[in-house]
Amino acid sequence: MIAHHLPVLLILAPLIGAILAALSRNGFVAWFIALVASALTAATSVALVLRVQAEGVISYRIGGWAPELGIEYRVDAVNAFIILLVGVVAFATMIFARRSVLAEIIPERVAWFYTMMLLCVAGLLGMAVTGDAFNAFVFLEISSLSTYTLIALGRDRRALVAAYQYLIVGTIGATFYVIGVGLIYLVTGTLNLGLIVERIGAIESSRALIVAEAFIAVGISLKLALFPLHAWLPNAYAYAPSSASVLLASTATKVAVYLLARFLFTVFGMDAGPGGIPVGTILMALSLAAMFIPSAAAIFQNDVKRILAFSSVGQVGYITLGLALANPTGVTGGLLHLFNHALMKGAAFMAIGAIVLKAGTAKLDELSGIGRTMPWTTAALTVAGLGLIGVPGTSGFVSKYYLILGAFEAGLGWLAILIVASSFLAVLYVGRIVEVVWFREPAAAAREASEAPLEMLLPMWLLAGATIWLGLDAEGPAGLARAAASALLRVAP
Repeated sequence: MIAHHLPVLLILAPLIGAILAALSRNGFVAWFIALVASALTAATSVALVLRVQAEGVISYRIGGWAPELGIEYRVDAVNAFIILLVGVVAFATMIFARRSVLAEIIPERVAWFYTMMLLCVAGLLGMAVTGDAFNAFVFLEISSLSTYTLIALGRDRRALVAAYQYLIVGTIGATFYVIGVGLIYLVTGTLNLGLIVERIGAIESSRALIVAEAFIAVGISLKLALFPLHAWLPNAYAYAPSSASVLLASTATKVAVYLLARFLFTVFGMDAGPGGIPVGTILMALSLAAMFIPSAAAIFQNDVKRILAFSSVGQVGYITLGLALANPTGVTGGLLHLFNHALMKGAAFMAIGAIVLKAGTAKLDELSGIGRTMPWTTAALTVAGLGLIGVPGTSGFVSKYYLILGAFEAGLGWLAILIVASSFLAVLYVGRIVEVVWFREPAAAAREASEAPLEMLLPMWLLAGATIWLGLDAEGPAGLARAAASALLRVAP
């Protein structure tokens, strides 16, 4: 009986947890509620993945209404992959968050912080699990509004400006998305994604669909920070509380990428969208720009959080490049990098969050030699950085290897060369961090720091360890990514 309701329980666990955390008005109680809710969410996500592998596509009709009239939650190989990622990372983040939140959030606001964290998780999972285009907009707004609040709750006054900037950009993106959905509804008469696919082929005029695709693609691209629509992201990640940065960097942009992929592959078609627009070519060009320009900008940052933020924009470029290749190997590489990047960047932001807790700063020039006083934390940051480069033995290497194979499979040898070349930019910004934290004499902040507490090290090394483990044995996530790619491309796995 419970197994049948897993898709809706996935949303209810963090949603009810958010209500209880808000009512508690107590920081520790709110954290414990968030921990339990995220544990239930992670367990539910694992159960859903196992059910999809055993039974195939799962359809859950809210209230028993038919998809033509009501909302359908639909879980397949594609969104099961995303659901698993969000569930596991959210649980790890909640374990990490307690000490960090106590240091960075005003005590009266701690319960509200965990409330917003759970609402964000509920919104992200709702975007992934729903099969209704407008319902995805509702969940998009839930996750976005909670995200703006999470960023603004930081003690740094610049967090308010960053949250306001994200609010403006996010509102524009959501407006574009809902306009596109409205246009689709006008020409198809339905909001259910499955029914839209069935009816869209019978539409004679492509003009409305061209406009709809443009609005939806631009709107979602603002949310996922696809270059050049990324200006909100560096400040949001840099000035948000550390735990919020972990959650957002690991999950928010990843769910937006999933939503973009769902529309481009399932609804409009990647090879040639409505009106013959070369969607794949446009996405490939933007992805290449993202791989080089933000990565180059990361080299010149002094704040480690900003380095990681610009790196995230560059890494999103690898993910969307895999989608743009639109062949099984390339899309597998893109989706695998989505998963791997979440683990690597989660570990990196946890490490810098622990450093901020103990050293009181994220400025690179003030962290000289901190590897001597915080060796485990700095080692986790280093492992994550090696993964971002794509060093053999890390998960980043595996996903980039798939991307290179996908480029050759598409007959684009020059693209494989650019993938390798762009990784050298990661060598430079990761190399700066490694050189400063390990090979320089300890600065004052580093000398006064001590190792992070165990409750922060455990989730940090869970993600950092996974970066190494999945670089040595990638069959698990690679198999999930391969199945998801086959579902998107509608080919046999």
